[in-house]
Amino acid sequence: MITKGWGLRSYLPRALASCVTAAALVVTASMVLRAAEMPTNDYPTAARADYVFACMQVNGQTRENLMKCSCSIDVIAELLPYDSYEQAETVMSVIQKGGENVSVLRSPMFQEKVKNLKRAQVEGELRCF
Repeated sequence: MITKGWGLRSYLPRALASCVTAAALVVTASMVLRAAEMPTNDYPTAARADYVFACMQVNGQTRENLMKCSCSIDVIAELLPYDSYEQAETVMSVIQKGGENVSVLRSPMFQEKVKNLKRAQVEGELRCF
């Protein structure tokens, strides 16, 4: 005979609740680990697309180059935060256009940003091309 409080009816809901709680903890832990493994994606899609488009203009408009250029911007994004990428791109663009205030952008501080971007681009080319 089963006594009150320890019957099958009262045991199953508690056991089921324990299993659900344990499963929820496992799922949560795996999501946290997976998030820790994934790199931060702080590059906007438009910035990635612009890079790939320009890369394909230089290297050829083929499916193979699409893959290589996409790989290259992924490597750059892995090595350089988007803010640094954007600053270096801006410096290079202004210097290329020229003008009165370009000399300010040739200072070591700005040139270091450009060098960091170029290093990341070289790494992207080495890994992807």
